[in-house]
Amino acid sequence: MKIKDMAPNTKGKVTGFSSSDRAYRQKLLRMGLIKGTEFTVIRKAPLGDPVEIQLEGFNLTLRKKEAEAVDVEPVGEE
Repeated sequence: MKIKDMAPNTKGKVTGFSSSDRAYRQKLLRMGLIKGTEFTVIRKAPLGDPVEIQLEGFNLTLRKKEAEAVDVEPVGEE
């Protein structure tokens, strides 16, 4: 699953990256999208670009290409 496929107000966890571009992966890692990091989708634009997520106490806005490069899994409510 990708971040772009998630609905607003759902939680997920980063499981990896589908981009083979090492520099691009490093950019995503610097933004805080590290494997195992949990986040919440705050809102999405009508056409899916951009997507706003909340992680580690801050909000991050991702462009469509960035949201497609991150593999995630949904996390249920505890």
